[in-house]
Amino acid sequence: MARARRIREKLQWSKLYTFNCVRSNVEQADSTDPFPHLRGPGFSRMVYCNQPDLHRRKQLRYPSNYISTTKYNIITFLPKAIFEQFRRVANIYFLLAAILSLTPIAPFSAVSMIAPLAFVVGLSMAKEAMEDWKRFMQDMKVNSRKVHTHKGDGNFGQKQWLKVQVGDVVRVEKDQFFPADLLLLSSSYEDGICYVETMNLDGETNLKIKRALEVTSALDEDMNFKDFSATIMCEDPNPSLYTFVGNLEYEKQVYSLDPGQILLRDSKLRNTSYIYGVVIFTGHDSKVMQNSTESPSKRSRIEKKMDCIIYILFTLLVLISLISSIGFAVYTKYGMPTWWYLQPEYSSSLYNPSMPALSGIFHLVTALILYGYLIPISLYVSIEVVKVLQAMFINQDIQMFDEETGKPARARTSNLNDELGQVDTILSDKTGTLTCNQMDFLKCSIGGIPYGVGSSEVELAAAKQIASEISGSPGHNSCPADYWLNNDDGSSPIELESGITYKIENDPKPTIKGFSFEDDRLMQGNWMKEPNTGALLMFFRKLAICHTAIPELDNETGNLTYEAESPDEGAFLAAAREFGFEFYKRTQTSVFVRESYPSPAEREFKILNLLEFNSKRKRMSVIIQDEAGQIIFFCKGAHSIICERLSRNGRIYEDDTMKHLSDYGEAGLRTMALAYKLLDESDYADWNVVKAKTSVGHDRDAQVEKLC
Repeated sequence: MARARRIREKLQWSKLYTFNCVRSNVEQADSTDPFPHLRGPGFSRMVYCNQPDLHRRKQLRYPSNYISTTKYNIITFLPKAIFEQFRRVANIYFLLAAILSLTPIAPFSAVSMIAPLAFVVGLSMAKEAMEDWKRFMQDMKVNSRKVHTHKGDGNFGQKQWLKVQVGDVVRVEKDQFFPADLLLLSSSYEDGICYVETMNLDGETNLKIKRALEVTSALDEDMNFKDFSATIMCEDPNPSLYTFVGNLEYEKQVYSLDPGQILLRDSKLRNTSYIYGVVIFTGHDSKVMQNSTESPSKRSRIEKKMDCIIYILFTLLVLISLISSIGFAVYTKYGMPTWWYLQPEYSSSLYNPSMPALSGIFHLVTALILYGYLIPISLYVSIEVVKVLQAMFINQDIQMFDEETGKPARARTSNLNDELGQVDTILSDKTGTLTCNQMDFLKCSIGGIPYGVGSSEVELAAAKQIASEISGSPGHNSCPADYWLNNDDGSSPIELESGITYKIENDPKPTIKGFSFEDDRLMQGNWMKEPNTGALLMFFRKLAICHTAIPELDNETGNLTYEAESPDEGAFLAAAREFGFEFYKRTQTSVFVRESYPSPAEREFKILNLLEFNSKRKRMSVIIQDEAGQIIFFCKGAHSIICERLSRNGRIYEDDTMKHLSDYGEAGLRTMALAYKLLDESDYADWNVVKAKTSVGHDRDAQVEKLC
């Protein structure tokens, strides 16, 4: 029967030929459709760029950009809040007791039971309403943000986020959040790239590079959008942050789109003056809202334990009431007829010697109400008041105030305050999630020789701890720990087990951001006196070339600042500049470096291919051609990835380098391996064959990387 039912369910009227003939065939392919392969379920969103009025039609009417993360609204607050309160066992008991207090068997008035319950439930509901009101005000603050939107004739004006529509062309300035999911059209950079911080989406503090299509990268001024018109056919709203499928029809040409051109809502524009984008997904259709869930009802461990305690107390209450009612029934049957002062001849059903069982049942209900104060109704009130006060103290805690952002801690809900002290273990996939994610260039190993005598904060802390233990160990001179930290010359050498000696400096802060290197062998051109000059030259050029950073001139100081994808690249470029190799210009095809040694010169290195860093490859590679025509392959990344790809004749210094990395790693330093290869004529010919036979994309990148 079940199988026959499934067969009948599959048989739909629309699939029968007789009825299908009379239906309009709306799914027939249109010969003029520029997106025939995207038609069908999951790929039905049509966006008319710079024509938001067209999206007022019913079939193209998409949700507004208004968002709401509140738990309640005016209609649902009362039923949902009451339901939440009566999830607590004690409240259910007191509700039943309050109902029974309205009957004649209650030992006291109903007000004495209803008033405490109403106070407890009302106080908890008021707390829920206050916290949800804060969520509502935060939503209104976000919805009221302003963004520059194209009004027509090349003029841009400010519009609130909640009024942004699908198809609008917006201009987002530096350090602003994106109001919706956008397709990147152009940026302030010539090649149409921009840097995006996605910390609100995935916790990544490293910047991600987004690149506009080459055909739209020239739209870098307001007036360019006066007559701009394009059509986008793409996937339907979905929660996948790292995928996107769609096409752009512009000037009668169709271009494919990928996640590299999509700017997601709640991510921030960094290191880029401005970008232009067209809105694709708005409001709850955006990917970040697709990933969000309704505000859950959170209950702490203490509250769950309180429910267990209430169960125990209720069991004890029933047991006491049961014993009391049994005794009452026995006395009613055998004792009441002889108690003349109770006038048994005029007894009611509550005290009837002829029906002792019924009298016992009535007394059981009376006892449950009378002994009900065994369950403390004030316990929940006390807990709620304590949680609210704790949340206020958290918000005003000066030690949790962030001086850099100027923001204090915010307890968005007080339900889980008691969980904060129960954190035992924190698991993280990367150190940057738990630290400031800053990088200082302290040490390096080049050609099997270690350079750098500076100390990191971790090394200083370890040295201070060892100094403190030495000063307090038995048999040692009773020198105070302050002597080891503040002696006459302001420093104190400490030798660790690895054989490396560290100094405790009074002021270890670097004068140059990202560069704390100290070693006279490499500074001021002294590296030219070292025996491994060729390796040192390649190392410095590698620092200045193998990256994706953009140089910017600081008008106030006249110095160059680098807009890097990660702090690592910024530290490498600062180090290269201090060593005399200053990266000062980048184009789509070349990198320009000012070299101070061996002789001052400005050199151009042509970029033949660049493979950007990602978490899967754990490395970045670039193939360049110098002014002499030599092809060089540079690679940087995790040392475990680099070392396993070294050729047999490239492992000369592997043992020494790994020893240095292990020594530095024990001291808490981040390790980064750098490698290069000079491509000979056969490699160069093979690379040209790969370039000629494959299109620009991941296939060619993979073959180039396998080759090198």
